[in-house]
Formats: sequence, structure tokens, C-alpha cells
Amino acid sequence: MDAVVTTLPVGKGSDVKHRRRPSREEAEAAVRTLIEWVGDDPDREGLVDTPRRMAKAWEDLFRGYGQSAEKELGTVFEEVGGYGDIVLVRDIPFFSHCEHHIVPIMGRAHIAYYPREGVVGLSKLAKVVDIFARRLQTQENMTAEISNVIEETLRPRGLAVLVEAEHMCMSMRGVQKQGVSTVTTGFTGLFKDDATEQVRFMTMVRGFRS
Repeated sequence: MDAVVTTLPVGKGSDVKHRRRPSREEAEAAVRTLIEWVGDDPDREGLVDTPRRMAKAWEDLFRGYGQSAEKELGTVFEEVGGYGDIVLVRDIPFFSHCEHHIVPIMGRAHIAYYPREGVVGLSKLAKVVDIFARRLQTQENMTAEISNVIEETLRPRGLAVLVEAEHMCMSMRGVQKQGVSTVTTGFTGLFKDDATEQVRFMTMVRGFRS
């Protein structure tokens, strides 16, 4: 199965290029090389199966590359009894990996929108967060990707996205400051044009915490 040659897209839009995807055997060999590079023996009992396990783990940790956020948002429910006020899905937990050091990012996302022609299943918004989180990321890019796909797919009257996270690349290495939270936001439509709507969103996100 690993002998099948596939290609991976590189870049976006008209700049997309394709390159050969390494086989599972090549990925496991790369892990062995890294184990040796840090000074350990990949053939000792505790590490002999680590390359296989790590390759399998990466398939799950980075499964977002094979998933479509647009597809998840494809079904809209129009029978909502005329409801047109704010819809907020708060405290969506996620983990991602910093694209600079490939160490974890742990956080929560909050998404609110004013429906235009209907609403999307609440679990779909959480799924969108998961899809983009399970890729090599920066928090800024992830926030923009979540905002863009919801805006382009649902065309809401207004959209607000807030992402807050702790970056292990800052906690475990470098300045080694634990507990530091990074916050990024994205606003469109009513939330972008009306500051009171931003305040309402922030109040709903923060105000109901115990």
C-alpha cells in the first residue's frame, strides 16, 4: 500500500504545485534518523517501534489535510422559526502544532454569526475548527482560515471568531514562559461595522463564565 505514489499540493490558488508524497517507509526512516540525531539508539527496546507509532500518530494529528471545511458547512437548515439573532458556539477546545517548531498549541475557539438564510449544524463549526487545527499552523493563519471559510460558505450577516491559545514553543523552549495566552480575532459584516456588536460578542464569550 505504501508503494502507491501520491502527490501533495503546495501553495494556494494559481500558485499550487504538486510534489511527491513520501512513503510510510520513508517517513519511518526519517524518524529513526531524528532519534539517532538527538543521541539515542532507535534499535533499543523502548524505541524500536517508535517510528511506526509516530507515523501512525501523525496521520491522526494532521488528518485535517485530508478533510474539507467547505463540505462540513454544506448543509444549511432554513426551518428555524424565523430566528435571526446571534448564534454563538463557545469554548471549542482544540490542539494544533506550530509550523515553526512542530510543538503543540492548546486552546479554545469561539464562533458567533448572524444567520442570513438559515443555520448550520452546531457541531459543524466545531468540526471546522478541528480541520484547520489538525494542520501545521500559526494561530493567526488558523483564525483567518476559519473566518474565511465560514464567511464564503454561509455568507452570514456578521461573523465573529476569537481564538485563544497557549503555545508550547513559547512555554517549553525559547523564553520558556508558561501560562501565556495569545488571542486572535476575525470580524465580518455586522461585527466588523458595529463596535457594539463586538462588545456583545465579547460579553457573551466572557460574561457567563463561573
